[in-house]
Amino acid sequence: MSGSIDLLRHGDTGQTSYRGQLDDPLSTLGWSQLRAATADRRWDSIVTSSLCRCTDFARELATEQGIPLRVDSRLAEYHFGHWQGVSIERLAQEQGVALGQFWADPVTNPPPGAESFAAFRDRLCAALSDIAVEATVHRVLVVTHGGAIRLLRCESEGRDFGDMASIDVPHASLHPLGWRVPA
Repeated sequence: MSGSIDLLRHGDTGQTSYRGQLDDPLSTLGWSQLRAATADRRWDSIVTSSLCRCTDFARELATEQGIPLRVDSRLAEYHFGHWQGVSIERLAQEQGVALGQFWADPVTNPPPGAESFAAFRDRLCAALSDIAVEATVHRVLVVTHGGAIRLLRCESEGRDFGDMASIDVPHASLHPLGWRVPA
Protein backbone atom coordinates (compact mmCIF):
# COMPACT_ATOMS: atom_id res chain seq x y z
CA MET A 1 0.00 0.00 0.00
CA SER A 2 1.36 3.44 -0.84
CA GLY A 3 0.70 6.41 1.36
CA SER A 4 -0.34 9.98 0.78
CA ILE A 5 -1.09 13.22 2.58
CA ASP A 6 -4.17 15.29 1.82
CA LEU A 7 -4.60 18.68 3.45
CA LEU A 8 -8.18 19.80 4.11
CA ARG A 9 -9.04 23.36 5.05
CA HIS A 10 -11.79 23.70 7.63
CA GLY A 11 -15.21 24.88 6.48
CA ASP A 12 -16.86 28.26 6.82
CA THR A 13 -17.18 29.78 10.29
CA GLY A 14 -19.29 32.78 9.30
CA GLN A 15 -16.40 35.10 10.20
CA THR A 16 -14.75 37.47 7.72
CA SER A 17 -11.60 38.57 9.52
CA TYR A 18 -8.21 37.04 10.19
CA ARG A 19 -9.29 34.48 12.81
CA GLY A 20 -5.87 33.00 13.47
CA GLN A 21 -5.97 31.13 16.75
CA LEU A 22 -9.41 32.34 17.82
CA ASP A 23 -11.40 29.16 18.42
CA ASP A 24 -14.48 29.63 16.22
CA PRO A 25 -16.94 26.79 15.60
CA LEU A 26 -18.05 25.83 12.13
CA SER A 27 -21.21 27.38 10.71
CA THR A 28 -23.98 25.18 9.30
CA LEU A 29 -22.55 25.99 5.86
CA GLY A 30 -19.07 24.92 7.04
CA TRP A 31 -20.35 21.50 8.15
CA SER A 32 -22.08 21.02 4.76
CA GLN A 33 -18.96 22.08 2.85
CA LEU A 34 -16.76 19.58 4.71
CA ARG A 35 -19.21 16.70 4.39
CA ALA A 36 -19.49 17.32 0.64
CA ALA A 37 -15.70 17.61 0.22
CA THR A 38 -15.04 14.27 1.92
CA ALA A 39 -18.01 12.27 0.63
CA ASP A 40 -16.89 9.01 -1.00
CA ARG A 41 -13.26 9.58 0.07
CA ARG A 42 -11.35 7.26 2.44
CA TRP A 43 -8.26 7.70 4.55
CA ASP A 44 -6.41 5.45 6.99
CA SER A 45 -6.01 8.11 9.67
CA ILE A 46 -6.69 11.77 10.42
CA VAL A 47 -4.46 14.35 12.08
CA THR A 48 -6.13 17.65 12.96
CA SER A 49 -5.42 21.11 14.28
CA SER A 50 -6.52 21.59 17.89
CA LEU A 51 -8.93 24.42 17.00
CA CYS A 52 -12.59 23.36 17.06
CA ARG A 53 -13.30 24.45 13.48
CA CYS A 54 -11.03 21.54 12.54
CA THR A 55 -11.35 19.04 15.41
CA ASP A 56 -15.15 18.93 15.52
CA PHE A 57 -15.41 17.75 11.92
CA ALA A 58 -12.30 15.55 12.13
CA ARG A 59 -13.84 13.66 15.07
CA GLU A 60 -17.07 13.11 13.15
CA LEU A 61 -15.24 11.85 10.05
CA ALA A 62 -12.87 9.59 12.02
CA THR A 63 -15.83 8.03 13.83
CA GLU A 64 -17.75 7.61 10.56
CA GLN A 65 -14.77 5.96 8.83
CA GLY A 66 -13.65 4.00 11.91
CA ILE A 67 -10.09 5.33 11.70
CA PRO A 68 -7.62 6.78 14.22
CA LEU A 69 -7.63 10.49 14.98
CA ARG A 70 -4.76 12.49 16.45
CA VAL A 71 -4.94 16.13 17.50
CA ASP A 72 -1.73 18.11 16.90
CA SER A 73 -1.66 21.69 18.17
CA ARG A 74 1.29 22.44 15.84
CA LEU A 75 -1.25 22.46 12.97
CA ALA A 76 -3.05 25.53 14.38
CA GLU A 77 -3.39 28.61 12.22
CA TYR A 78 -0.90 31.48 12.26
CA HIS A 79 -1.34 33.82 15.22
CA PHE A 80 -2.12 37.19 13.62
CA GLY A 81 -1.36 39.20 16.77
CA HIS A 82 -3.26 42.50 16.91
CA TRP A 83 -4.95 41.71 13.60
CA GLN A 84 -6.84 38.67 14.93
CA GLY A 85 -10.57 39.32 14.78
CA VAL A 86 -10.19 42.57 12.81
CA SER A 87 -11.96 42.64 9.43
CA ILE A 88 -9.82 42.77 6.31
CA GLU A 89 -11.79 45.85 5.21
CA ARG A 90 -10.91 47.70 8.43
CA LEU A 91 -7.28 46.65 8.17
CA ALA A 92 -7.18 47.85 4.56
CA GLN A 93 -8.62 51.23 5.59
CA GLU A 94 -6.56 51.75 8.73
CA GLN A 95 -3.33 49.84 7.98
CA GLY A 96 -3.41 49.38 4.22
CA VAL A 97 0.32 49.80 3.70
CA ALA A 98 1.18 47.29 6.45
CA LEU A 99 -1.41 44.83 5.10
CA GLY A 100 0.02 45.07 1.58
CA GLN A 101 3.55 44.58 2.92
CA PHE A 102 2.42 41.49 4.86
CA TRP A 103 0.82 39.97 1.76
CA ALA A 104 3.92 40.69 -0.34
CA ASP A 105 6.46 39.45 2.21
CA PRO A 106 5.01 37.80 5.33
CA VAL A 107 8.47 36.80 6.56
CA THR A 108 9.76 40.38 6.84
CA ASN A 109 6.46 42.17 7.51
CA PRO A 110 4.39 40.28 10.12
CA PRO A 111 1.33 41.88 11.73
CA PRO A 112 2.02 43.73 14.98
CA GLY A 113 2.23 41.33 17.92
CA ALA A 114 2.04 38.29 15.62
CA GLU A 115 3.78 34.95 15.84
CA SER A 116 7.11 35.07 14.06
CA PHE A 117 6.97 33.58 10.60
CA ALA A 118 9.95 31.38 11.44
CA ALA A 119 8.10 29.90 14.44
CA PHE A 120 4.99 29.28 12.29
CA ARG A 121 7.07 27.59 9.59
CA ASP A 122 9.08 25.52 12.07
CA ARG A 123 6.06 24.12 13.93
CA LEU A 124 4.16 23.29 10.73
CA CYS A 125 7.17 21.66 9.08
CA ALA A 126 7.89 19.61 12.22
CA ALA A 127 4.27 18.43 12.33
CA LEU A 128 4.29 17.46 8.63
CA SER A 129 7.61 15.67 8.92
CA ASP A 130 6.11 13.53 11.70
CA ILE A 131 2.97 12.90 9.62
CA ALA A 132 5.07 12.03 6.55
CA VAL A 133 6.60 9.06 8.39
CA GLU A 134 3.09 7.64 8.87
CA ALA A 135 2.11 8.58 5.31
CA THR A 136 4.78 6.38 3.75
CA VAL A 137 2.30 3.50 4.07
CA HIS A 138 -1.01 5.18 5.01
CA ARG A 139 -3.36 7.69 3.45
CA VAL A 140 -3.46 10.54 5.98
CA LEU A 141 -5.94 13.40 6.03
CA VAL A 142 -4.66 16.55 7.74
CA VAL A 143 -7.42 18.98 8.75
CA THR A 144 -5.96 22.46 9.15
CA HIS A 145 -6.22 26.12 8.11
CA GLY A 146 -5.80 28.34 5.08
CA GLY A 147 -2.54 29.97 6.16
CA ALA A 148 -1.07 26.62 7.18
CA ILE A 149 -1.95 25.07 3.81
CA ARG A 150 -0.48 28.03 1.91
CA LEU A 151 2.79 27.83 3.85
CA LEU A 152 3.06 24.04 3.48
CA ARG A 153 2.37 24.23 -0.24
CA CYS A 154 5.06 26.91 -0.67
CA GLU A 155 7.48 24.78 1.32
CA SER A 156 6.78 21.55 -0.58
CA GLU A 157 6.61 23.22 -4.02
CA GLY A 158 9.77 25.31 -3.52
CA ARG A 159 7.84 28.57 -3.83
CA ASP A 160 8.70 31.91 -2.24
CA PHE A 161 6.56 32.69 0.82
CA GLY A 162 5.51 35.91 -0.91
CA ASP A 163 3.41 33.62 -3.15
CA MET A 164 1.21 32.59 -0.21
CA ALA A 165 -1.40 35.28 -0.86
CA SER A 166 -1.84 34.08 -4.46
CA ILE A 167 -2.59 30.43 -3.52
CA ASP A 168 -6.34 29.81 -3.59
CA VAL A 169 -7.45 27.80 -0.54
CA PRO A 170 -11.25 27.99 -0.28
CA HIS A 171 -13.11 26.59 2.69
CA ALA A 172 -13.29 22.77 2.68
CA SER A 173 -10.78 22.46 -0.17
CA LEU A 174 -8.53 19.39 -0.47
CA HIS A 175 -4.84 19.73 -1.35
CA PRO A 176 -2.67 16.66 -2.04
CA LEU A 177 0.76 17.33 -0.58
CA GLY A 178 4.09 15.82 -1.53
CA TRP A 179 6.21 15.90 1.62
CA ARG A 180 9.52 14.16 1.91
CA VAL A 181 10.28 12.11 5.00
CA PRO A 182 13.23 13.71 6.79
CA ALA A 183 16.50 11.78 6.66
